Parts: sequence; structure tokens; C-alpha cells
Amino acid sequence: VGGGLGERLDEQLDRPAMPEPRMPKLVPARRPRPEALPAVRPPRPDLILANGLGGFTAAGREYVIVLTDGQNTPAPWVNVLANPEFGSVVSENGVGYTWSENAHEFRLTPWHNDPVTDASGEALYLRDEESGQFWSPTPLPARSANPYVIRHGFGYSVFEHDCAGISTELWIYVAIDAAVKFSVLKVRNQSGRLRKLSATGYVEWVLGDLPAKSAMHVCTEIDPRSGGLLARNPYNAEFCDRVAFFDVDAPSRNLTGDRTEFIGRNGSLRQPAALQRTRLSGRVGAGLDPCGAIQVPFELGPGQERELVFRLGVGRNADEATALIQRFRGAAAAGEAREAVSAQWNH
Repeated sequence: VGGGLGERLDEQLDRPAMPEPRMPKLVPARRPRPEALPAVRPPRPDLILANGLGGFTAAGREYVIVLTDGQNTPAPWVNVLANPEFGSVVSENGVGYTWSENAHEFRLTPWHNDPVTDASGEALYLRDEESGQFWSPTPLPARSANPYVIRHGFGYSVFEHDCAGISTELWIYVAIDAAVKFSVLKVRNQSGRLRKLSATGYVEWVLGDLPAKSAMHVCTEIDPRSGGLLARNPYNAEFCDRVAFFDVDAPSRNLTGDRTEFIGRNGSLRQPAALQRTRLSGRVGAGLDPCGAIQVPFELGPGQERELVFRLGVGRNADEATALIQRFRGAAAAGEAREAVSAQWNH
């Protein structure tokens, strides 16, 4: 059978593949070294119905889990964050999946249903740009040896962690009136010296029920109006007009829509290939193994703090996706959305 321009099938198959982007390797300028840290977070003796891993706070507003090196819950202990049209499941490991309108038929990111590995298609990382050391502010996918404190509350989950002289606090919640999931990462330099860091957010696009069925159809692009990373699946008959987005509040950033570039061939989210390189390539388009990854480099002086707001969401069309990106940009918008969540549950 000939191609659209009269090519035979063997001629089409002999076409050279698209060259894979090769960003420069990150060459460490120094070795990782022990850093002065605040006192190790102790177990919470004040928890009610404590079982050695977690328990309820006295007011019953949060379930607190403390995981030291090598500790895991016997199964994923999850929090469901949702409004009537959009939601996300977040486990104590920080992993989960996000959906819109239909939790089975229109998943933005994959649901693996694996209580053993607690696998996910969403991740956050921090990297020391001088040593190349990286870790995740949640127990998965790139766990450090220091303790993690996880707080599942009504409408939100919080992850607290200290590693390499850097303290982090990650708030995850969903807007009460829009298809937007917030991951607000607060980073504080406790090391007593200038630090060069980067934060990287990652999502694996599904835009359907199963990645194996939808991945070949997902196209990514950069929104010319907002600068957000967009994704759509025109072959999803029920949700063909929907446009998903991934964005971060930072003017200086680099990104990719290529999952193979980010993870690496036969790689994993525990050791992604992209974190061995200086930056992401900016590659987006059709014909890729689709993902959304955004990396933000920044510096922190001693005692300084930085807040980064990652947003994952979806619009019913491109115009609505752009409007949502613009509406919820900035720390103030994220703070107002969080206050609305608290007000809803405290009403």
C-alpha cells in the first residue's frame, strides 16, 4: 500500500527516526556533603489511635503519618481531593492520579491500581545543581534517608521533609470550583550557605482510560497566550475537545513533552535520565511518548525561602484551559484557592 505521496510501505518504514534530543550531561562541581539540619522530627506522641506509623490529631482534623528510613505503610493510605467535576487521589507516598468528569474514562494521569509498588504518573523532584544530588519532597519516587511527615487533612495533604540542608513543605489540594490541582512547594535553605537548586514537576499524560490506548494520540504544545504546557487527545470520542495543562509560577523554566527523554529508555521515575542532564530540551508535539515536565532553576541564600506553585488541570477547550492557567497564576491565587478549601470543610 502506498503512502500519501505514493511511497511504498517499505519506503515509509525506512525513514530515519526523529533524532532524540541530547541535553548536556550535568557535571557536578562538588560532591554531596553532610549539611547542618534542624533536629530530626520526633514521633508524634500526641496522636490519637496511634499505630506506630500514624494517628489522628487531637481535634481529629488531620491524620498524621511519620515514615523514617525503610518504613512503609502496609498498603497505600490515601486522601481523595475532589470537587464535583475533578479530583485526585494522593497516597502517603505522594503518588496518585488525577481525573476530570469521569474517574475511569478521562484520566489526566494514570491509575496503576498497584498497592505493592504504589506506582504513579506524577512526581516532584529537587536537585542540587552543584552536586547533582536529587530527591523528592515525598517518599516516592526518589526517597531520601531522612524522615517524612505526611498530613492528610480535609481537602488537602501536606508533606514535610528535610534533606541536604533543604527543608520542604508540599501542599496538595484541588480548587473547589475549577478543574485545577495545586502542588505548592515551599523550599527553605537551612544549610547556612548559598544554594543553587532546581525543582522539577512531572506528569504522564493519559487523557483517556489507559495509556496503552491513548498515548499514541496525545499531542503536546506550548500555549502561545499563557506559556503553559498543553496536551490534548483528539481521538477520545467523548472528550476530544478537552485540553489539559501543566504549568508553574516561574518565569525562568525549561520543559519537555517527551517521556522517553525524561525517564530514559528502560528507565524509571526513581532515577530519571533528565535529572542527569543540565536542562530539559523543550521538545513538544505529536508522535512522542507524551508527558509534561517543567524544571525551574533558582538560588537561595542562607535562611531564604522560595514558593513554587505547580498546577495540573483541564479545560473544556483551549480557550478555557488558557483562562484557567491565567486565573490561577500567582501565589495569591493559590492561597485563595487553599483558603476556599479550608472554608468549605470548616463550614
